[in-house]
Amino acid sequence: MTSFDDLLSQVPVAQIAAKLGVDEGTATNAVTAALPTLLGGLHANATEPEGAASLVGALNDHGDLVEGEGQVDLDKVDTADGAKIVQNVFGADKNTVIDTLGAAEGTGGNDLIAKLMPILAPIVLAYLAKQLTGGGGNAAPQTQPQSGNGGIGDVLGGLLGGSGKGGGIGAAIGEALAKNAGGALGNVLGGLFGGKR
Repeated sequence: MTSFDDLLSQVPVAQIAAKLGVDEGTATNAVTAALPTLLGGLHANATEPEGAASLVGALNDHGDLVEGEGQVDLDKVDTADGAKIVQNVFGADKNTVIDTLGAAEGTGGNDLIAKLMPILAPIVLAYLAKQLTGGGGNAAPQTQPQSGNGGIGDVLGGLLGGSGKGGGIGAAIGEALAKNAGGALGNVLGGLFGGKR
């Protein structure tokens, strides 16, 4: 079943905490703030046909990271690739996104978020690939959206709707970021939705 909680369950928070030298509580806060933000950025890109096609192409390279029902093995995550994904998703707004997430209470600050995002990005793509293919393998051609709708956009929309009590991307991000960071990040993602990409 595709849901934000299902995606979150695939993230090896304990391994991430150990790798980044923070306690699990801080790692959990950072992950739960960063995941909806990554999903929101991917969803914004997927609303454009070119962005959606590019995203589906990227999924083909990440389908084997999430296996079975267990968590991802952090040692298999390519953070250099993850950094490229984050750059592609947020472009010139990347540092603003990192600064805003880092300012949110309990997320560990900018440095932690900057190291975390490239770890999470390949996990998110692997999860999306698994959802689109029913598990492992390449995304089938029919998963490519027509005019930016359906397929990958539907999966992302479902994940975003499932991560906020009120549904939709605004609720997902607002809940994750708490009070002090939502406005600035909302503006960034609003710009992405407005066709900056």
